[in-house]
Amino acid sequence: MGAVIEVRGLRKEFKVARRKEGPFAALRTLFSREFDTRVAVDDVSFTIERGELVGYIGPNGAGKSTTIKMLTGILVPTAGEVRVRGVVPYLRRVENARQIGAVFGQRTQLWWDLPTVESFELLRHIYKVPRERYRQNMDLFRDLLGLDEFLNTPVRQLSLGQRMRADLAAALLHDPEIVYLDEPTIGLDVVAKERIRDFIRTINRERGVTVILTTHDMQDIEKICERMILIDHGRVIYDGPVAQIKERFGKHRTLVVDLEPNGPVVDVAVEGAELVRRDGHRIWLRFNRDELSASELIARVSARCAIRDLTVEEPEIEGIIARIYQEGI
Repeated sequence: MGAVIEVRGLRKEFKVARRKEGPFAALRTLFSREFDTRVAVDDVSFTIERGELVGYIGPNGAGKSTTIKMLTGILVPTAGEVRVRGVVPYLRRVENARQIGAVFGQRTQLWWDLPTVESFELLRHIYKVPRERYRQNMDLFRDLLGLDEFLNTPVRQLSLGQRMRADLAAALLHDPEIVYLDEPTIGLDVVAKERIRDFIRTINRERGVTVILTTHDMQDIEKICERMILIDHGRVIYDGPVAQIKERFGKHRTLVVDLEPNGPVVDVAVEGAELVRRDGHRIWLRFNRDELSASELIARVSARCAIRDLTVEEPEIEGIIARIYQEGI
């Protein structure tokens, strides 16, 4: 397949003016400024192959957006090396821009006062997209993203969900090989989120587009990405399959049991499981999958209680990641 993104020892520092206190602090700062150095990205290294779906996640201030901005060429690294399809982004910005697309959830690349379709036409001229290829892409995007309902509407009048769909189409009009998506589903309802997720999976599957996704919505990661890079305080603390992090850190499952309403009232304490909650005739039993299988636990509960129904709940990826943030890897 071949690597499309190579990052080695990437580091980014920012100088922040130190605030002085006391009388005439602003005047003293004007004539003698002192700075503190803040490290946003610290010795980050990874390689991304063509066609991968990668979630790049971390808490606020972890360095996600800073990394993306260095990959797009917006920021220059303090140290380290970054190459996108063999190009150093900040040295060859125009060439790099032609091979990437980017969507930043809280910003838009569309023209605010123009109808949406005219923004697309302007982007076609900027990227020199052949008319026939532009028509093919627009036909596909209109179908997958439902653009027809607002193509002639000025961008300023679009809802958030409509604008995000338009931004996705705009980012892919010139057939980029790599797309950076920074919070593409922020603030969207369930229907809009699912539509965007379907679109990302489709363009990856059918066109082989490499997708790097940063988000705080762990459902996006679980439903879209195969690989996760977890960054905290500017350093990569995990890089591997999403399924593996669930297997490694999500060992505890929950058995939810609905007892027969007319059954005898019994002590539901079961060896190997912890009773975490009881609500009427429903109980929640937490157990470690490495120490006790679900079938064994069900057999033990069945021997003590009359069961009406039961389900096994897997640990949610959001809870796993939150625990890693709090406790470390």
